[in-house]
Amino acid sequence: MANKVAYTMKLKPGAAAEYKRRHDEIWPEVLVLLHEHGFTDYSIFLDEENLTLFAVYKPSSLVTASNDALRHNEIIQRWWAYMTDLVEFNEDHMPVTNSLKMVFHMD
Repeated sequence: MANKVAYTMKLKPGAAAEYKRRHDEIWPEVLVLLHEHGFTDYSIFLDEENLTLFAVYKPSSLVTASNDALRHNEIIQRWWAYMTDLVEFNEDHMPVTNSLKMVFHMD
């Protein structure tokens, strides 16, 4: 299991303030679901110059086993629908993500 998982997403122009506001008020059921599926120490950063979102989290063993179930969960589907006006999404209604390879780590 990787020590951390990181990926990028692309924010739409003019959406930074609203993206932050929505995450400041993230639905409690989304947080519960992420915890139940093994997401810990989860952070999202914004590169304001190119509107790239950088997400990183520490996965537990649950993440790999439950990733597919999480993607199809009604709560996550509703959250993603709520975010489609702010972030680039695929035709399958999942956010466009780019997985990143860890090339250095220090404890």
